[in-house]
Amino acid sequence: MPPRIIKTVVKSFKYFFGLRFEVKGLENFEVEGPAIIVSNHQSILDMMGLMEVLPDGCVQVGKKELMYAGTVGLITYLGGVIFINRKSTTSAKMVMAEVAKTMTADNVKVWVYPEGTRNCTGDLLPFKKGAFHIAVQAQVPVIPVVYSSFTTFYNPKKNLFTS
Repeated sequence: MPPRIIKTVVKSFKYFFGLRFEVKGLENFEVEGPAIIVSNHQSILDMMGLMEVLPDGCVQVGKKELMYAGTVGLITYLGGVIFINRKSTTSAKMVMAEVAKTMTADNVKVWVYPEGTRNCTGDLLPFKKGAFHIAVQAQVPVIPVVYSSFTTFYNPKKNLFTS
């Protein structure tokens, strides 16, 4: 399933949930060549927002455990997600070094969630350094993306939406 098909399928879920996304600053993605895109990560809802703005030729970095998450794992695998073993610093650093080489050679953008995990509080967790090491190694720009807090309409502990 090519990434464009995945993008279309995931975007369609927003209609089931009654979600609307307002995107500001899309012009910031108009960067020639490779770049690192960093964003906060609150919940699986981020993926629907991600599909609103995901540039062509962009791959995501995700935790290795996602591969074993049923349908989500299959979609991420088929979507070309680069998986990182967060339990092995050596392995993670090797993968990230390879990402830095590949992104410049293949002219791709890489999307990273530097918090390292979902954060449902509405605040930011401390950032892991991997995305920024890649940017320095590959000498590419960093494009920040911010998802506004979902706390006003979504309770992840109860899986409850409010209008």
